Amino acid sequence: MNYRILGVRFYAAALSLGLLAVPSTSAALTLEEAISLAEREAPSLAARNANLQAAQSSVAPAGELPDPKLKLGLQSLPVEGESSLRLGAEPMTMQMIGVMQEVPNRAKRRARVETAEATVALAHAQQKIERLKVRQLTAEAWIATLAAEQKLSIFDQLYAENRLLSQAVKARIAGARGMASDSVLPKQEAALLAEQEDVLVRNEAVARAELQRWIGEAASVPLEGSWPVWRGDLDQYRHNLDRHPELLAFDPLSDRAEAKIAEAISDKRPDWGWGVDYQHRGGGFGDMVSLSVSFDLPVFAGSRQEPKIAAERARLAELEAERQARLRLYNQELAADAAELQRLNRALSRFDETLLPLAEEKVRLAMADYRSGNGELISVIDARQELVEMRLRRVDLARDRSLTNARLHFAYGDIQP
Repeated sequence: MNYRILGVRFYAAALSLGLLAVPSTSAALTLEEAISLAEREAPSLAARNANLQAAQSSVAPAGELPDPKLKLGLQSLPVEGESSLRLGAEPMTMQMIGVMQEVPNRAKRRARVETAEATVALAHAQQKIERLKVRQLTAEAWIATLAAEQKLSIFDQLYAENRLLSQAVKARIAGARGMASDSVLPKQEAALLAEQEDVLVRNEAVARAELQRWIGEAASVPLEGSWPVWRGDLDQYRHNLDRHPELLAFDPLSDRAEAKIAEAISDKRPDWGWGVDYQHRGGGFGDMVSLSVSFDLPVFAGSRQEPKIAAERARLAELEAERQARLRLYNQELAADAAELQRLNRALSRFDETLLPLAEEKVRLAMADYRSGNGELISVIDARQELVEMRLRRVDLARDRSLTNARLHFAYGDIQP
């Protein structure tokens, strides 16, 4: 009996008991449950939600006037003669308190609101991008874990076959039809199997650690389900190319850049402000009130406002060029992944229809030759090792197909509102 695998599975089962309190999670974890858990538990999504709330809270203040300013001061206080530094000695000396209010021009305030609204739209897009990323990475981690589980399950049968082989060799030696040195070969095979199994146990731990990153302790339970398949064709994916998750941010980024251009242009219009001052005089002199209005004078637009406008327009052009570069990149990736998916489909069909049956037949024939005395045990061992590699390779191909299918689906097929 393979106690190593039993130990690993007992540990996973023990950990799964702690998950009974987790809502909507069964004793075995399906892909749909894993994705649902990730959408609820991923810290990165919580961060994007907080970012969206912050952006929404910034819209209302964006169009408001600046806070008024309180003015306190002394005016016309003498510093020479007998009245030096005496508040009530001169009729012109006044203690002043006032209020000032700056008023940015209407176009500037509107541009600031548009900038804030574009920032909210960007936060929405980033939230959606992160959700799709979490869904995809969770699916990829689940697929990698399933591959590790399936590879380890293969070794149950391999160890059982190894024990049968060892019994056959012993019986052959006892019947004086085999060499004593043959008794070592099954033991060597078992040791090599254990070495391969150790690597797979390590790989499963790594895969579950990646899955745990997204769904927490629920990653410890065994998985339920087969290789996921997402339906979609190349024409559908090409139709959705402009809606690739990583392109979602460019529209709000462009809107924000245009609002920044409008704000830079608004600097060519004068802002203004007003003020009210109350002035108190001592020594029986009457108090006074002053009113004032101020205007900015943007008379040096060529060296101040125009360069800012040009800079913001250059940033908008940069965004558009970057969007086109990304679009070409994703078009290339779509073609490459679609071609890879077709290759993997053909490879799996070839494995199932030809390569695996031939490898199994080779083991049977080598064993039959050995039992009849026409073959050597080393030929059986070599054929069995080749079959092991074939079975593991078949899992790798199924995993790679599901991973490629997932990349296509979440980039071009999982278009959500």
